[in-house]
Amino acid sequence: MLPDIQGPMLNIAIVGTGAMGRGIAQIAAQAGIHVRLYDAMPGAANSAREAVIATLGKLAEKGKITGDALAEASARIEVVTHLEQLAPAHVIIEAIVENLDTKRQLFKQLEEIVPADAILATNTSSLSVTAIAAVCKHPERVGGFHFFNPVPLMKIVEVIDGLLTAPWVSDALLALGRRVGHTAVRAQDTPGFIVNHAGRGFVTEALRCLSEGVAEFHEIDSIMRDAAGFRMGPFELMDLTGIDVSQPVMESIYHQYYEEPRYRPSPLAAQRLVAGILGRKTGRGFYTYVDNRAQPIAVATIPKERPAQVWISQALPEWAQAVREVAQKAGVTIDSGQRPSAEALCIVTPLGSDATSLCLSQGLDASRTVAIDCLFGLGQRRTVMSTPLTTPEMRAAAHGLFADDGVPVSLIRDSAGLISQRIVAGIVNIGCDIAQQRIAAPADIDRAVSLGLGYPKGPLSLGDALGAHNILAILEAMQDFYGDPRYRPSPWLKRRAQLGVSLFTEE
Repeated sequence: MLPDIQGPMLNIAIVGTGAMGRGIAQIAAQAGIHVRLYDAMPGAANSAREAVIATLGKLAEKGKITGDALAEASARIEVVTHLEQLAPAHVIIEAIVENLDTKRQLFKQLEEIVPADAILATNTSSLSVTAIAAVCKHPERVGGFHFFNPVPLMKIVEVIDGLLTAPWVSDALLALGRRVGHTAVRAQDTPGFIVNHAGRGFVTEALRCLSEGVAEFHEIDSIMRDAAGFRMGPFELMDLTGIDVSQPVMESIYHQYYEEPRYRPSPLAAQRLVAGILGRKTGRGFYTYVDNRAQPIAVATIPKERPAQVWISQALPEWAQAVREVAQKAGVTIDSGQRPSAEALCIVTPLGSDATSLCLSQGLDASRTVAIDCLFGLGQRRTVMSTPLTTPEMRAAAHGLFADDGVPVSLIRDSAGLISQRIVAGIVNIGCDIAQQRIAAPADIDRAVSLGLGYPKGPLSLGDALGAHNILAILEAMQDFYGDPRYRPSPWLKRRAQLGVSLFTEE
């Protein structure tokens, strides 16, 4: 039976009063809900209540809530010392350690205490809701209710349908998520749910770029921030999260999907985990930290030479025109012949290809050819890629040309898909496959990823903005080059790209 989620008499209980439990208690109390706190560790629930009230007090000091709101929310938080005292709760939210056996034992205990119409919700981020519910006499009333840390700031909650979860349970949890001020999205019980599943493309592909020697980690970060518009680069993110957190998640999702190539982790991260080079928390990760601040990376100075003239491939006319405009602004002579002259710097504009392949297909001299990434435009940062044979003089000339107007330039080695193309194509492709598997509705996928991961756009919106046909072309070119099923396009993406319709198009 659906409880009165919007009613003034709603009671919830939270078992486990760490960071997640405290955050959920805060937003529930602020939403007018009576909250019971329980923790098996003596004194932990009282400490949690005091911490929540202190946080609310700081909000009041800053004028973000009133003094009355502070007092009322504080009065709604009650500490209990025995599980049996949770019996009056309409919804019990478990936020204890991420251990399947421990959670199962708790749910078996709770089921003997609470009424038959009470909802049992787990805040698990990585375990199967179905597996947790399997030990219950009534698994239909068990659902996933996955918040993100810090709960008051991360305005997203995933409501997970286990295999046997009753629809009314998820409906109630969706309503509860909205009542506490969050965007609530519904997902099926699959590894990683929506957000942790969708996040596989960003970090794992960046690690692969690093392992191939395409660019240094800080250059990859700069490209993804400046050119692609992400709030932070993948290596900055790993340092912030901690390799001890991110690497186990990468491995867990990879193995839970039976070694699906799209989610394949990298030995680079595993080595750092073993070595204890975890990120900010240890003072050293990919970056070195002093007083929790990343130290600057020394970058070699490249002489700003200028090419005598440039020849621009017309394979992609729109991108060729963008390069032409930069060259004209720099005052460089443009060779407009069908074939480049013997002195010209040759410029190609790959869509998923590497520079070497384009040299071979277009009959160009690899020693004086470079490629430039135009997928995100040329206004914020320019990624220039050389072939294995490009001379240092031509690399320097290309850098001088593209840095002439003050836009920063990243010089990288040859790579199918450059850097931003291959990482973003992976993000979009995984998002499309989440839709293909019917794990969540397309709009919910985008909302969850935007709020949960802070991407500039959700994966489907990003694919639509860049052109689904472009994403498909990148993936097909990469799959052809590497021969790796990691890059195979999702059927959801392929069909919609071929039909020329939005990636949000449902059947």
